[in-house]
Amino acid sequence: MPFSHHSHSGQFCAHAQDNLENVVKAAIARKMQILALTEHMPREQQDLYPEEASVSQSSTIAGSCTEKVLLDTFRQYYVEARRIQQAYLADINILIGMEVDWIRPSSRVYIEDLLAEYPLELFIGSVHHVHCVPIDYSIALFDEARNLSGGSNERLFEDYFDLQYEMLMALKPPIVGHFDLIRLKSDEPNTNFAGMEGVQRRISRNLTFIANYGGVLELNSAALRKGLREPYPNAEISKVH
Repeated sequence: MPFSHHSHSGQFCAHAQDNLENVVKAAIARKMQILALTEHMPREQQDLYPEEASVSQSSTIAGSCTEKVLLDTFRQYYVEARRIQQAYLADINILIGMEVDWIRPSSRVYIEDLLAEYPLELFIGSVHHVHCVPIDYSIALFDEARNLSGGSNERLFEDYFDLQYEMLMALKPPIVGHFDLIRLKSDEPNTNFAGMEGVQRRISRNLTFIANYGGVLELNSAALRKGLREPYPNAEISKVH
């Protein structure tokens, strides 16, 4: 049964392509039976990505981006997603959700407010920042986060999985996004964390916690599109549970 529980559109996400309805049409053309629409949650002003300051005019979030713009964009996404869900009811089972960004402890209140305001079918719990610095945007920002962790990949990996565990305990997301995203901009993006005992303990701890509350890890092939040899999570992690 073909399905996807993680998607973005260029209409509501600066780093994606095409409008939301065309994404749904493409899924139908590929005989998908389930498609989850999971645009990114709006974030606070201090957490805007560089791309969000000057996104293309084809995007709903065109122009200078602010926290208010992202909030308004998310409202537009939700309305459009509900319209599309009804329009294609006979063709595909569309689930409406969002991908949340856990950045700091205060993220919990921001996320819980969004979940209370919008009745979603699911959400993806993801970590894209460590020490409040994006770790998947550029090598320069990855290096900044690594320096804040003490200068080593191993310590940054540990901090990433600790932050992920914090998110898991607080939210218990039904789907956990790109579990080992921290590999992407590292010196060895195809690492299996061999010899990093502290990292491996944290991975096992997080996977056990997810299994115990009934969460699901997505198999995310975006890693392959970005040049990695294996999807998220990699094969070694997939063997743990």
